[in-house]
Amino acid sequence: MLRTLIIDDEPHVRKTLARMVKEECSNVTLLRSADGVKSGLKAINEQNPDLVLLDIQMDDGTGFDLLKKAEPINFKVIFITAFDKYAIQAFKFSAIDYLLKPVDPEDLVLAVNRAEQMVQQDFSTQLRVLDENLKTRDTKGKKIILRTSETVHLVKVSDISYCESDISYTNFYLADGKKILVSNTLREFEDMLKEYGFFRVHKSFLVNLLAISKFEKADGGYLVMENNDRVPVATRKRDHLLEMFDRITGD
Repeated sequence: MLRTLIIDDEPHVRKTLARMVKEECSNVTLLRSADGVKSGLKAINEQNPDLVLLDIQMDDGTGFDLLKKAEPINFKVIFITAFDKYAIQAFKFSAIDYLLKPVDPEDLVLAVNRAEQMVQQDFSTQLRVLDENLKTRDTKGKKIILRTSETVHLVKVSDISYCESDISYTNFYLADGKKILVSNTLREFEDMLKEYGFFRVHKSFLVNLLAISKFEKADGGYLVMENNDRVPVATRKRDHLLEMFDRITGD
């Protein structure tokens, strides 16, 4: 059972979340609620929760302020946020779970179940990446957390050469030759990376357009990446890919 705290400065949100947790989450024991950074920190120190449902913007500070004061963080966190699309993307890149206000009961159940299964690994690194990604819109400076069963990898998006699907897993191939296998589908990463110059050239491959060395039309068509790896190109993707090359080169 996950011993859980709710920290939010809006009384109706705390009440609604508590009701949802009691009705939908049989794996949760609900502790008391708190309404801000000061009261939330006190509740954490006294209750020693397994999970905290944490609002970001509160009257006496932010959820980030609370977590900095609570370090080391030995509990799991699901952020509650009303942030815009860009900020939500920062959460995805940082591999930190979140729920959008108004909270959907099904999303709550999924997030709580993920929290129950997750092994807490250097959460401070994920928070730092989230903070950096929220502050910058610079593509070159954008970072992504790739979490394996044993390690949390902090990777610059620009250092990703390409991604390859492995059923429900994804292999990341980096510019320095490193390979990282993570337990998320390629489709999930396609949605995250497509705005940063990545293109799905094949059902099994997502490539960084800036990491392509050349396009060979022989043997059905394939890309040669800067690391000399070859990536196949689906026939139906060829014309679109060439159009994107034209945009990049300005021809």
